[in-house]
This record gives sequence, structure tokens and C-alpha cells, in this order.
Amino acid sequence: MNAYKANLINSISLIVLGIWGYIEVSSVTALIPTVFGAILLACSGGIKNQNKIIAHVAVLLTLLILFALLGMRLPKSLESGGLGLFRVLAMCGTSLIAMIYFVKSFIAARKK
Repeated sequence: MNAYKANLINSISLIVLGIWGYIEVSSVTALIPTVFGAILLACSGGIKNQNKIIAHVAVLLTLLILFALLGMRLPKSLESGGLGLFRVLAMCGTSLIAMIYFVKSFIAARKK
């Protein structure tokens, strides 16, 4: 796997799980991950072409959504449990994996 594929998986999971959360709770704030996922999906072409600026924007957005999920949404989901907790953990997991692959690609590019 590379940063492009990790970003693609992360963006699709953010979109799908965000829409699922919106359908379940009918809260507009549930669409925040969907918006981030759509922006990250739009960045995929630049990441695939190894555009440094777009890759850094994608990393910043991924880090931002990861901190938002871990810091604000996860504690609330731990209290309520259920499928909401699963969705938050899944989004955190894919975002963390994407961050790992972004860092690996940045390190590899720096070594070149």
C-alpha cells in the first residue's frame, strides 16, 4: 500500500461512515467527516502524481479530522456505545493508517 491508496481508503470511509451517521442521527455535524472525505478524495489525483503541496494539504486535513475524532467525538461515542462507536473507531483507524503512509512517503521522498 502507498499514500495514494491509504488516502483513497480513508476518504471513502469518511464519506460513507459520515453519511451513515447522518442518516442515523439526523444531525448536520455528522456530515463533517463527509466533507473532509470529499476534500481528501479531491486531493487523490495530486497525491498519486506526487504533488508535494497537495500531499501536505491532505496530511493537514487528515491530521485535523483525526484530532477532531479522537478529541471530541470518541469520548461521546464511548459513553453511548453502539454503532456510533464502531463508526468513530473505523474513521480513526483509517485516518491513522493514512497518516502512517503519508509519513512513510515523506521520509522516502526526503531520502531521495
